[in-house]
Amino acid sequence: MKRMMLLAMAAATLAGNALAATPVAVKADPVKAKQIVETVCAACHGTDGNSVAAANPTLAGQNAHYLYTQLKAFKAGVRKNPTMLGMASTLSEDDMRNVAAYYSEQKPKDREASDKTQMPLGAKIYRVGNAGTQVPACMSCHGPAGKGLPDQYPRLGSQHAGYIVKQLQDFKAGADRKNGPMQDIANRMSDAEMKAVAEYISGLR
Repeated sequence: MKRMMLLAMAAATLAGNALAATPVAVKADPVKAKQIVETVCAACHGTDGNSVAAANPTLAGQNAHYLYTQLKAFKAGVRKNPTMLGMASTLSEDDMRNVAAYYSEQKPKDREASDKTQMPLGAKIYRVGNAGTQVPACMSCHGPAGKGLPDQYPRLGSQHAGYIVKQLQDFKAGADRKNGPMQDIANRMSDAEMKAVAEYISGLR
């Protein structure tokens, strides 16, 4: 239990430092982002930020600062994704701020878990973790309703289950997503736990 608490605190500290260290100082203009969204982003993420394909994350309602920092990471090649590198490379600093602000103002669509049999295990991992393998509760950083914490932890609720599983797998592999505490946590999760918690998260709102 002590190690689980330490892991959660480490994740909170790292995420807080990474996302809150460079707050967006310039006021963004979501109206100016509309043309960029329609011509660059909408094909994958939808004009309203609610993507159709599980491979593409839903961005509606996501914290603006989190979206901005991820766009910067893609553009710098810190977060590795060839498609997003190409898209982000065309955006200026103001463009990224504006797009982030635009999507943060959109309303995420309610989603239901596609496999309800996963709910008991998913709820357990999300709410209390797994003491046996020292996996901390997801809600300790992302909140009981999956809304995250502005400027620190991303919103997870109403996200595609398939996308969440892929991110956990990437954390575990140390591939696209590099985050020490999340990699440690993902390494302690079984494939069944990842699938179950992803299904549970997709239904949060």
